[in-house]
Amino acid sequence: MKSDPVPACTRMNHLPPEALERVAAYFQALSEPTRLQILNLLRERELNVGELAELCGFTAANVSRHLTLLTRHGLVARESRGTAAYYRIADPSIYELCDLVCGNVARQFESTARMQAAFAPSAPVKARKRAA
Repeated sequence: MKSDPVPACTRMNHLPPEALERVAAYFQALSEPTRLQILNLLRERELNVGELAELCGFTAANVSRHLTLLTRHGLVARESRGTAAYYRIADPSIYELCDLVCGNVARQFESTARMQAAFAPSAPVKARKRAA
């Protein structure tokens, strides 16, 4: 018999309400497209606020606000170097979660596209001219 690699105490169905609130807050941190864009950029390398702002097309203040929230939830880590702070991914497993969700969303889009194609009206048939 194969053992379950996830301990029962860490599965959602065994968590107390307080822990579920923290899980919900974690997912809330991922619910903003700007934060997902920041996480994608940090997948490649460490970046500072200015670099992230330039790459994202947002103000440094806006990016900094998002980074504060991502840091609070343990998704990114901050390291001061001289006058700049550099950010990196603190928990690389976040990409497994995001890739899993992205795959699911892609499958939903594909399914919707197939359904729309199946019910799309066919091209109109040109009326044949009657021979006189």
